Amino acid sequence: MAATTSTTPAVSFSLPSPPHRQGAPRRRAPFLLRAASTAAPPSPDLSIQLSPRASPPASTNGAATALGRPVAASFARDRAEDLQAEARAMARAAGATVYSPELLASRYGSRPFKVALRAAEVLSKLASFGVKVLLDERRGESSSERRRARAVELRSILTRLGPTFVKIGQGLSTRPDLCPVEYLEELAELQDSLPTFPDEDAFACIERELGFTLDSIYSAISPSPIAAASLGQVYKAKLKYSGKLVAVKVQRPGIEDAIGLDFYLLRGLGFLINKYVDIVTSDVVALMDEFARRVFQELNYVQEGQNARRFKKLYADKQDVLVPDIFWDYTSAKVLTMEWIEGVKLNQQAAIESQGLKVLDLVNIGIQCSLRQLLEYGYFHADPHPGNILATPEGKLAFLDFGMMSETPEDARVAIIGHVVHLVNRDYEAMARDYYALDFLEPDVDVSPIVPALKNFFDDALNATVSELNFKTIVDGLGAVLYQYPFNVPAYYALILRSLTVLEGLALYADPDFKVLAASYPYFAKRLLTDPNPYLRDALVELLFKDGRFRWNRLENLLVQGRQDREFAAKDALQPVLKLLLGPDGEELRVLVVKEAVRVTEAITIGTLIDSYNAAPAFLKPLISSGNPAGPFKFSEAEQEQMLELRDQVFRVWGLLRSSNNFDPSLLQPIVQVLQEPEARVLGSRVAGGVTQRLAARLLQQLLRIPSPGSS
Repeated sequence: MAATTSTTPAVSFSLPSPPHRQGAPRRRAPFLLRAASTAAPPSPDLSIQLSPRASPPASTNGAATALGRPVAASFARDRAEDLQAEARAMARAAGATVYSPELLASRYGSRPFKVALRAAEVLSKLASFGVKVLLDERRGESSSERRRARAVELRSILTRLGPTFVKIGQGLSTRPDLCPVEYLEELAELQDSLPTFPDEDAFACIERELGFTLDSIYSAISPSPIAAASLGQVYKAKLKYSGKLVAVKVQRPGIEDAIGLDFYLLRGLGFLINKYVDIVTSDVVALMDEFARRVFQELNYVQEGQNARRFKKLYADKQDVLVPDIFWDYTSAKVLTMEWIEGVKLNQQAAIESQGLKVLDLVNIGIQCSLRQLLEYGYFHADPHPGNILATPEGKLAFLDFGMMSETPEDARVAIIGHVVHLVNRDYEAMARDYYALDFLEPDVDVSPIVPALKNFFDDALNATVSELNFKTIVDGLGAVLYQYPFNVPAYYALILRSLTVLEGLALYADPDFKVLAASYPYFAKRLLTDPNPYLRDALVELLFKDGRFRWNRLENLLVQGRQDREFAAKDALQPVLKLLLGPDGEELRVLVVKEAVRVTEAITIGTLIDSYNAAPAFLKPLISSGNPAGPFKFSEAEQEQMLELRDQVFRVWGLLRSSNNFDPSLLQPIVQVLQEPEARVLGSRVAGGVTQRLAARLLQQLLRIPSPGSS
């Protein structure tokens, strides 16, 4: 993307002081205002021609000293300088508004006329639209053109109602399972194509917040916004001191008052729902407060910059994820400056595929990254709608907006993974107990009545494998089944649902049959096989030793799925279970392992004999079988197939481990080390004794020609 730059020689400037130490910002020259007002609108692909900024006039009193340093110094900025710049940005944001129900009550409680007018405005517009849709259905007017017209009308209504309702529309725009395609396409415009506010107001805000003129900050800036979202609008600019391209987000004027009034109304509605709507068991007011608190945090752009820095530290080392840098010297409560990222919105399938990329591949990157956010680090992006995620030409996923972030408690992270295991096992009692760890239920709530409800729902839903379930089906089904019980949905969980349903909605654009759970399996498998957390270790044992019998097919599936995760290390697989097996609390597991070791040894030994007999020349077989046409083994055909299948499963699992790129034979080292310990010798002797007894019994059975139990 080409940018027009000023021909004025570059000037080296010193780092800025906090804005409150500066004089009043100088106003821009009139010709610059005219240039901005007459500029052409931005092109759809964001390829905007930047307008050069005139260099500030020379000053004899040092007034020309502005932001920036020589280009070479910009690459040498160390961590200490970055912290200093962040501290200056925090000082500029010291007066940022925070959410307080008490503050809203004091501000709007004494203004009943204004509150009543706003309530009437919202109700009249939404009710009028609802009546029109109902009349369309009654009259049979459901053509695509009619739906398109209604979708345009709804987008217009939400836009006029302001930022709070724009965010509601943004959520609907990613749910093709809730809205017709005409609504999806129109509501998608709410993500970054909202009406703009005057450039003059935006540029004045930048100068007021940073304490310097635009001329001293930028060598070029787009004459009009390249995107407008619910809380602000974005300009593309080139920093004067370094020549770096940046995105400059400027907050909408009067946004705090508009959002505050809406949340005051919604909070009042929440009180009414809590009091009179019995089917809603969650504390609606608490959920409203949590949502409002996070929206108000979005109004503090310094907080958003800190969120981006933390997010980058956790996830930007992943080769498929890109997080822009924050320029703290140009950031305040209402102005955010970050690295410019070239890319295409994730719901623009044609544009993405024209670059040789696949939407589903990118969505899968987003899902894997989100799973790490939700379940590994616990710090996650709670608003991943298409306007906030870009596909870069290199095939990376770039996260842009970090205003709405949340955290998953550590106990909840492992409980969610364990919950999936219990779902696979259809262990509904364990699923019900998981709700304690998830903070859905208080410890004194009896879960026994919940178990039949879970069983009835999932027995009907699990006609296929768990991976075939749609995420929304689970969410909606559980919501319908469990509303009668004293569940309280924690705020973090509501944001998790929002995050995953948005990603699933994006995937459904490209593939209506896409399943988030199926795409999540590699991550779940990797965590189960390698995570030493005691809860997950026990969940893995429960998954593999179902009903007292080792499930080799499940281990094989876990390894197949886990190998698809790029962070899977074969040398770490099953180490948690091995440590449990050899530890002081592993006696119950050791009993199962001894039993399974005997079965496996028998299957390998007898399977090898069966293969050898089948491979023998035809003239030798009568001699080996003593003339018995059924062969030398007194096993039923079904029993032979079971042993051969068990042997083949064991060999396939071993082959999966050995074929891993990072396989390390030291995987077995803990067993070798433990064999030197007294308890290990006992375990080894128990295995050897069991194998000897089993093979001796088989030999005696063959000699006496006694049919095996259950044989035909």
